[in-house]
Amino acid sequence: MSEQSIDAPKAEDQFSDILLVFDKKKKKIEAVKRMGKNGKLKTVPAIKKNESQFMRIDKHGDLFSNFFSNFLQQLKNPTHFTFFRVFAHDAINVANKMQKEVDNPTKEGNKLFAQHKIEIDYKQQNNKIMETTQSTTETSEYRFKLEQIDWNAMSNLGLSKERLEKMKLLDSLLKGYKTNELVPISLDLGTSITRMDARLSLQTKEDGQVVVAIHGIRKEPQLNFPFFGHEFTKEDKENLLKIGNMGRVVDLTNPKNGETIPSIISVDRLTKELIALRTDRIKIPDEIKGVKLDEQQKQTLAEGKALYIEGMISKKGEPFNAAVQFNADKCYVEFLFDRTNNTQSVSQQQDVPRVFRGKELDEQQYQKFQEGQTVYVSGLIDKKGKEYQGYITFNKDTAKTDFSFDNPNKLKEKAQPKEESKTQVAVNSEGKTNESTKNIKEPLKTEQNHPDSKKQQQEQEKPKAAKKSTGRKI
Repeated sequence: MSEQSIDAPKAEDQFSDILLVFDKKKKKIEAVKRMGKNGKLKTVPAIKKNESQFMRIDKHGDLFSNFFSNFLQQLKNPTHFTFFRVFAHDAINVANKMQKEVDNPTKEGNKLFAQHKIEIDYKQQNNKIMETTQSTTETSEYRFKLEQIDWNAMSNLGLSKERLEKMKLLDSLLKGYKTNELVPISLDLGTSITRMDARLSLQTKEDGQVVVAIHGIRKEPQLNFPFFGHEFTKEDKENLLKIGNMGRVVDLTNPKNGETIPSIISVDRLTKELIALRTDRIKIPDEIKGVKLDEQQKQTLAEGKALYIEGMISKKGEPFNAAVQFNADKCYVEFLFDRTNNTQSVSQQQDVPRVFRGKELDEQQYQKFQEGQTVYVSGLIDKKGKEYQGYITFNKDTAKTDFSFDNPNKLKEKAQPKEESKTQVAVNSEGKTNESTKNIKEPLKTEQNHPDSKKQQQEQEKPKAAKKSTGRKI
């Protein structure tokens, strides 16, 4: 959900299903939450309030089979349960229907169960799964197909299938995501060409046509105008500008049908576009960096508020404390940092892009890049598909990547005055004094360290007039 569309489908719902389970002892249909300790299954009632806790599983057939085989091998007493696989967006509705059939069985109910039931042959080696679910008909994890893309339109942007593949962007576009980095494009309008950097995504129009959406860079987010019916307060604006998240839930209005949608709002830090996310799409993890969250902490994050957590463990095994908050654009809980503080935090390092123009930095390059050092990168691809190389530096002040064909450090060295010109630069530009030329009024020339004319010699040798006495005459 963004400025362009308040009702855009969530990508994670496009490519994931929910695992429902029937407990034969409890006679209850619930949603699987996770695998607990000692192989005990953790479940929650399949209601709206618990939606963020539902376990999501990949729709892809092979990936699901491997996952579910491992899942069953860990499960204690698997025969006590019957599992069902349903679409994420319809999980609660299907669970309610199933529970009604459990309570009052009908012939129609048998069809419903058969449609979603995961058949398991426990005698087969490695618990191989045989599925008869409706979801298995969807063997692709992609939302879009290659043939749906208007490649002529892409060509007008200076892009091609080959270039998108080399930049490792085509896969994310087909999955329904925005590109995770800015893409340099050339918009050919026939009589003029506009060049810009933007994030791209594929969207489906009402007539079914797939079009390329261009998310251009804005100077600043549009906070002085209503956003789907919401008027930003002074505090809203300060939060969005300072940390990128508004920090609370507000009701937005869908312009298509007038529906009121509780949502959180964040700023796309690459484009400065406002992004809204429905609260029923927010999924809060059970733990963050080794710290298990209690229900109150989860509720705080689900309401879009910031939460300070102590005792987290970094990848290096070191304890640290930090504030975290759910980001509507990234769709996950992120670490917060004070943008006015020069000290870089864990989250700031995460915001430093690892991929530049389709080229992924290795560990050594990325470490230097995070620290603000200049990194040499080869294997970059230009608009004609040819390779080139250059130097990149992450600008911490602007949070952008600076590119140069020449090493900026070498350019600085070249910019230093040569030995024979140092006196000229020091006297003319830096206001310093040279004893051999201190009385000369004219600017010094290149390589000049002493008077080079009779006039300058006279100026240099001319004694200064004695200062008049300010003493009292007696």
